Amino acid sequence: MAKKTVADIDVQGKKVLMRCDFNVPLDDDCNITSDDRIVKALPTIKNILDAGGALILMSHLGRPKGQRNEKMSLAPVAERLSQLLNRDVVFAEDCVGDETKAKAEALKSGDCMLLENLRFHKEETIKDKAAKEDTQLREAKENFAKQLADLADIYVDDAFGTAHRDNASMYTVPQMMEGKPRVIGFLVEKELKFLGDTLSSPEKPFVAILGGAKVSDKIGVIENLLDKVDRILIGGAMAYTFFKADGQTVGKSLCEDDFLDKATALFEQAKEAGCEMLLPVDTVVAKEFKANAERKVVSGDIETDWQGMDIGPETRKLFVDKLAGAKTIVWNGPMGVFELPPFDEGTKAVALAVAQATDNGARSIIGGGDSASAIAKLNLQDKVSHISTGGGASLELLEGKQFKAIEILDEK
Repeated sequence: MAKKTVADIDVQGKKVLMRCDFNVPLDDDCNITSDDRIVKALPTIKNILDAGGALILMSHLGRPKGQRNEKMSLAPVAERLSQLLNRDVVFAEDCVGDETKAKAEALKSGDCMLLENLRFHKEETIKDKAAKEDTQLREAKENFAKQLADLADIYVDDAFGTAHRDNASMYTVPQMMEGKPRVIGFLVEKELKFLGDTLSSPEKPFVAILGGAKVSDKIGVIENLLDKVDRILIGGAMAYTFFKADGQTVGKSLCEDDFLDKATALFEQAKEAGCEMLLPVDTVVAKEFKANAERKVVSGDIETDWQGMDIGPETRKLFVDKLAGAKTIVWNGPMGVFELPPFDEGTKAVALAVAQATDNGARSIIGGGDSASAIAKLNLQDKVSHISTGGGASLELLEGKQFKAIEILDEK
């Protein structure tokens, strides 16, 4: 069943606590280098403010490991948010405590406040499993969550990037706010719609493209997709584990020897499910992990001193051909070392093919992380249907997992 959104509740005159994902990239001088995550939260923020809510925003940034670290302060985010909203955003120098509570109480309808980095407190990231086993940890996490919960009348989750985590702000806070409205924002609604609806009722042909370094990261995804997709295209370093499992030599290429049997089993499962699973037919290999390294294209075995860096030209043609005519496409993981030209050609070819298929009527979903970076690098953001804001979260949805931080929220 669908979850209630901010559009389903009345926020007029209410204090609204909203979990965002403002984990933005900062340079050495703490300047924001991409405000994309802030911009994507604006529809929900504006809706609440325009409807007369007093909004308290919270987020993490980086991994400060429970210590205050000025290099990971959300102060630059408050400043950028003020510019984007064209109104003052109050910045609280902590996320809990008497001073923060006083600032929250002083907010009026239409006011907006951003709390300091949640992860400056170690309680934010205490795992539920650890909290169950240790009374002291549980009490610390619950006390921290209660201080946040007591700031507001309504809870809104619009942080898809951390939806798969049991952080205090994501799961314990809404637990503490039982009986009060607990809803999702428009960004999370869009993510669930695109990823959830696509997997439950995809238009065929449905093609999945999986890349990246490790087969182990994608086993659950492959197993969940086998009976849903028509074909899976496999690239990136994870392909070399499949090659080795098939008896080929892979030289110095990244390979997970512990997963050779699993790679073989996945191919058998694909056959049984009637799913076409395709590996690269040729590979761009290099002597070193350098842009100007000696390189060549090989089909089959990779020699001892060489390592796979990208899918080869014949594979590019094959994958582009297999994407033509697709009606649904899910892509997670690059085809090679795309951040190091000239080993970005495979990822480029796939990205352009996905954009072309979208132009021809396909629904295309880019699963965050490196795939999203590749799409952005090629300036194709407007040429695909949806780019997920959460790499890890989108992977878990593709695996068919449920998020308890979402499940706890109010049903429509």
